[in-house]
Amino acid sequence: MKIAIYQGQGRPLQVAENLEIIRSAALAAAKQGAGLIIFPEMFLTGYNIGDAVFDLAEPPDGTGTQKAAAIAQEANIALLYGYPEKCDASVYNSAILIDRHAKVLANYRKTHLFGPEENRLFHAGDSLVLTSLEELTIGILICYDVEFPEAVRALTNAGAQLIAVPTALMKPYCMIAETVVPTRAYESQVFVAYVNRIGTESNMTYCGLSSVAGPDGHTILRKGPGEEGVFFANIDISAITTVRKENPVLADRRPELYAAPVKGVSL
Repeated sequence: MKIAIYQGQGRPLQVAENLEIIRSAALAAAKQGAGLIIFPEMFLTGYNIGDAVFDLAEPPDGTGTQKAAAIAQEANIALLYGYPEKCDASVYNSAILIDRHAKVLANYRKTHLFGPEENRLFHAGDSLVLTSLEELTIGILICYDVEFPEAVRALTNAGAQLIAVPTALMKPYCMIAETVVPTRAYESQVFVAYVNRIGTESNMTYCGLSSVAGPDGHTILRKGPGEEGVFFANIDISAITTVRKENPVLADRRPELYAAPVKGVSL
């Protein structure tokens, strides 16, 4: 499957304008034959918006999702984007996947919250999410989640072929995009699409450096720190089988060893 990523700044607090960006990017991506376009973390509202998340949060079937679903159907392409999800009295940092027929396939709540501000604003999700989009099996993580190898490996063990990661990676942590993301792809032998913001939002400057890494750890696509636009990568799932035959790191694992107590050694 050909996928698209949108690296951009968005408009903080301006949901209608961000939906228009989603529409424009989705139409452009579909015109180039992409079956999925991925947008950054909290793209619907802005990421670093403080208490405004409480006013802008909405349920998974809210107005924003309805409008995004109409865009997906109009453009004939699946959408994955981040938004603040309201559920009863809780707000989650979530990402929603909508297929080209306007059907919601998955709604994932960020499970690893970063820093005191995220922990103040959001509740943490309590489960990982895996879904199928046409011939592609997709696991969804959000930003900080991908820094935990256990999360990527759990999705891989469940059958994920692509780990899609909307993110809002800010300075000074740019090495995550440059080093950790391709490492996650290599060690679990899956595709990883890491889709970041650019520019400055309040007191945060985002790294950009959105990328798609292949199951051999090599970078298929990487954009610069300030590049804005729609960019493309081909996800050839047969490459996963090839890589795993050539380098059987997953088959050579010894799970029983990792689960056993570690013995202390006296020197």
